[in-house]
This record gives sequence, C-alpha cells and structure tokens, in this order.
Amino acid sequence: QVQLEESGGGSVQAGGSLRLSCAASGYTYSLRCLGWFRQPPGKEREGVAVIYTRGSLSGWAGYADSVKGRFTISQDNAKNTLYLQMTSLKPEDTAMYYCAAECDAGLGTRAVRFWGQGTQVTVSS
Repeated sequence: QVQLEESGGGSVQAGGSLRLSCAASGYTYSLRCLGWFRQPPGKEREGVAVIYTRGSLSGWAGYADSVKGRFTISQDNAKNTLYLQMTSLKPEDTAMYYCAAECDAGLGTRAVRFWGQGTQVTVSS
C-alpha cells in the first residue's frame, strides 16, 4: 500500500506563510492524483487542492475557492513528495491538514484511498 507522512505544520500569525510537505512511500507508481484536505475544529473534512502527477493531465491542479490565489500545490515525482505552499494565511485556515493519495478534480473525499496522519496548522489574529 501507500504510506503518507505530512510535515511543516505549526502556528503562524495571520498573513503569514507555511509550507507543508508530504512524503509518499510504498507503491507510489500506481498513483495518478494527490491532494491536500483539511478539517477545521467541529467541521467535516474538506478538499483544499489536488494535483495530477502522471499521465496526460500531469501538473494540472485544482483548488477550493476559499484558497485560490493564496495556496499552491506542487509535487516532485523524483522525491515522491507533495507540497502545499500557503500564503496570506487567515484564522479560518486553522485546521488539521491531511495529504491524500488518489483524488478527483472536484476535491471530494470519496476517491481517496490513502490518508496521512495529519499536521496541525493554527493561524492566530
């Protein structure tokens, strides 16, 4: 199977930046789409961004409306690593962030096969 491990979370002031990383191991050759999801306190898990890593759509990325223009998802196939560069952070971005293997362009959770353990991001005003 695939194992995912996030890092880079922490506490930051509003307007600040963080870069999350997700190292993938295992049978990564089979993956076509990777994504970032988050779960704010008391709310359901939601899609943040997805990126297609292989095939004709390799490099295509989709974002939730709430993060467009502020977050950037990228991947390094050589390192089997997924990134989420977060800028202009807002208190409402506070959540547990998870990387995920397999996804869809609609940012839903149903296509996800593997989840990381999560990394906490806290944004204070």
